Amino acid sequence: MKNFKDLREIYNNLATLICNFFFVMLSACKRILGVGQFFQLRGTCSVTDPSRRRFRSKMDLNLKCRENPIVIKVDSPEFKSIFTEEVIDLKKIFDKYKHEIRIAGGAVRDLLMGLTPKDLDFATTATPEEMKEMFTAEEVRMINVNGERHGTITARINDKENFEVSLHLFVTGFDGSVYDYFYGYEDLQKRRVAFVGDPDVRVKEDYLRIMRYFRFYGRIALKPDNHEEETLRVLKNNVHGLENISGERIWGELKKILQGNFAGNLLKTMLNVGVGEYMGFPLSPNVQELDMLLKRAHHLNLSPLSYLAALVKDLDEVTVLHSRMKFSKLERDLLYFLVEHRDDKVSDRPMKPYESLILNTSMKQKVAIEYVREVLKYRGDEELLKRLDNWEIPRFPVSGKTLKECGVPVGKMYGRIINKLRDAWIDSEYKMTEKDLMSYLPNIIEEFEEKKIERNK
Repeated sequence: MKNFKDLREIYNNLATLICNFFFVMLSACKRILGVGQFFQLRGTCSVTDPSRRRFRSKMDLNLKCRENPIVIKVDSPEFKSIFTEEVIDLKKIFDKYKHEIRIAGGAVRDLLMGLTPKDLDFATTATPEEMKEMFTAEEVRMINVNGERHGTITARINDKENFEVSLHLFVTGFDGSVYDYFYGYEDLQKRRVAFVGDPDVRVKEDYLRIMRYFRFYGRIALKPDNHEEETLRVLKNNVHGLENISGERIWGELKKILQGNFAGNLLKTMLNVGVGEYMGFPLSPNVQELDMLLKRAHHLNLSPLSYLAALVKDLDEVTVLHSRMKFSKLERDLLYFLVEHRDDKVSDRPMKPYESLILNTSMKQKVAIEYVREVLKYRGDEELLKRLDNWEIPRFPVSGKTLKECGVPVGKMYGRIINKLRDAWIDSEYKMTEKDLMSYLPNIIEEFEEKKIERNK
């Protein structure tokens, strides 16, 4: 490339490729940083199939690139921290086969915001086929092979870390320089989130961008309600497109939104836009309960499932939500647990009902503790949270072996007897010994026998 005018002409001619940037803000993510002879990063236009042409609106056709794309040079501790042994080894492989590889995506955005990136995405001049050939030759395991049709190969380096590498078209960068062709750097400084070009066209290209908009908003914006009205209008007009997006992908984005800033506010904005019915929420989600949750517990680092629990009224609505979102087993069970146990519990000791949930559980005790902790956070009960954290779980002194030694025939009755004895032990605040509990045994067995006779009448 002789000069930047050539570069500008090419980018204007390849507007269809330029459209593939998700947001102006995201274009700041896909900027490119060059790091000497060792490593380079730069913002690129993502291309899966260069022959594929996309619809371009008048707004897209008028999209302009800045004449001098170099906006800043990065040399921060956060930037230096990304060069792990696995990243270095990945770079060496591409060097060996004479392909460029650079870091792009959200990692670059994070670096510009002074944050340490959590994930690294890579851009390369190598095609998926070329990447497969060199990874195979270097005995590097490749996973998620379905990504190949999108121009992405996922390589597991040193059997330790997975990296997604995608085919991109780009021009040679300068050492340590951040390239920004679409004025995303200015938007990043303003903490503004906007689509590149025509937002309606961008959303229709991939309806999951509706969810990604809110995710990036929570990551970038400084205020919970500083959305541009035109952006929300476009999202609302296209929300029906989420109907054909898999629940797993929607939940993956929603979970990240609810782990970020302004989680509750963004969730309400999303409902106002109309995403709720395409995500499995009831037609009239319980926004009032969500408001009360935010008021009493927004500062308690709530699980994303707590926000969802607030919007459903009963276990049946949880089942419908799960059928759409496809939660993991732990996530599904936590959501059921929250809805079942979030209401007030009457007891002579405030902690007793929650201690009973942990001690009487059929799940792993560590999981039960976390579930109970989330219930207490949901309720905003900071005093009981402190008690739970300081509670030393007592050891129940009776086991099946104890019953056998006392002459109780082995059978289904064991579980019911132990549960009865455990309840008495909890009522005593864990003061009853094995001997004390065994004194209850004759009465408990007699009670069960009487019930059995009554049922057989």
